[in-house]
Amino acid sequence: MRGTQERQQTAGALLEIRELSLDFGGLRAMDQISTTVRENELVALIGPNGAGKASLLNCINGFYRPTQGTLVYDGQLISGLPPHRLAALGISRAFQMVELVPQATVLENVLAGRHIHTQTGFLSSMLFWGAAEREQIRHREVAEEILELMELEPYRMRRAGELSYGTQKLVGVARALAMEPRLLLLDEPSSGMSRQEKEDLARFLLRIRHEKPVTMVWVEHDTQMVKDLADRVVVLDYGCKIFDGPPERALQDPAVVQAYLGRPVLT
Repeated sequence: MRGTQERQQTAGALLEIRELSLDFGGLRAMDQISTTVRENELVALIGPNGAGKASLLNCINGFYRPTQGTLVYDGQLISGLPPHRLAALGISRAFQMVELVPQATVLENVLAGRHIHTQTGFLSSMLFWGAAEREQIRHREVAEEILELMELEPYRMRRAGELSYGTQKLVGVARALAMEPRLLLLDEPSSGMSRQEKEDLARFLLRIRHEKPVTMVWVEHDTQMVKDLADRVVVLDYGCKIFDGPPERALQDPAVVQAYLGRPVLT
């Protein structure tokens, strides 16, 4: 009976985080965090600096191994799997610090996100014939589609290092999308952006939600963007979860206000 109830509670879940803790020596970075991310949901992860947000993302995509607790993705236990295995399962990440190849073009950087879908051998790829030719054409089509989605076509042949920081952040998101993930982890994509660039990013996130079957976990500090875009908000403080629910409630919750906002957000 209990097992049936648990299955009902997690029906539709893509990612289940169960009592996850992470220690660095004597320091506990996360303390028994639990939440569920459902298919096609956009979950915002907020909290003050040092709250454990990046640590949680690092556990989800395999950079850190949790001290205790479990991660279940699409019904499969993934706790402790390395990043390349998780990428093959459909988990990709856009990083807070832009990790592009500055001398490569925007198109080449986005194409780099297609590496997990490469199946042909080195020799056939070099000769560009048969299956390798068809594969490369498919990779190019996907990359061009994403550039159009993110309105990056004017920069496609520009070197990434020549672009503004805000545009480079968008290229990082585009590269993560090129992996065709089911779960996209966004680590403060709006940091360092101007207000106009943030508004553009908000449009692109909405467009991604409507045009691609992608579930997103999104670390963000801009509470207005969170209020406008997120389905649900998980708030961390000192490695503990202090709120899990709708954004309009989160931004008025006394514990969240005290820990993070300093004052209620006007509705």
